[in-house]
Amino acid sequence: MEEAMEARHVMTSPTISVPPDAPVRSAIETMLRAHVSGLPVVDGSGALVGVLSEGDLLRRAEIGTEKQRPKWLDFLLGPGRGAQDYVRSHSRRVADIMTRDPISVDEDCSLEEVVALMEKKGIKRVPVLRNGKLVGIVTRKDLLRAFMNATEMSAPAPGSDEQIRADLIAEIDSQSWAPAGSIHVTVKDGHVTLNGTIFDERERDAIRVCAENRPGVRGVTDEMIWVDPSSGTFMSPPA
Repeated sequence: MEEAMEARHVMTSPTISVPPDAPVRSAIETMLRAHVSGLPVVDGSGALVGVLSEGDLLRRAEIGTEKQRPKWLDFLLGPGRGAQDYVRSHSRRVADIMTRDPISVDEDCSLEEVVALMEKKGIKRVPVLRNGKLVGIVTRKDLLRAFMNATEMSAPAPGSDEQIRADLIAEIDSQSWAPAGSIHVTVKDGHVTLNGTIFDERERDAIRVCAENRPGVRGVTDEMIWVDPSSGTFMSPPA
């Protein structure tokens, strides 16, 4: 069985980082020079203490974008919120502006877990730790590189028509969304013809993709009929 990809397989390492006492201007220069949108912040022992991202730098006094609230809202929120905002928009130290307690993963975390975390938290990068110390970072660009590397691998040799048909049927049967037993497949000279019944129009494209991804397939003809289970209405495949 093929080994599941983990964070350590795709992370950028070593990764650029900044210390918490670094000047904000210096950190921004590093981000611009390295063409990155965020930097891990690590202390002298290599432990991750925060992340500085473009989002942390949007509200700055230097460019006139610090938060301005009505006085009545400041009254309701209390002086603490205003003081906190002032620090974030005026401080010139990374430690005052960075996002503390950043989300991170261990190096043996599965790539599926990393992606799920990015989606759930709406983040673009995840620092990778080994024994609590920063060893790399996984960004969306790293995931794109992983995709490119995976698609560069040599494709399996094209099989016979019989092998293509058997592989395609096995793939369809393995999918929980597929209409089990209602799709009929014929293959001639590498050309796949799909017949049978689907019960959700979205299944049409999914089954077509299954067929197109089989090694040796030269073309796909869709002759599947969609049937609405609730009304019995049916529709022929698109021309």
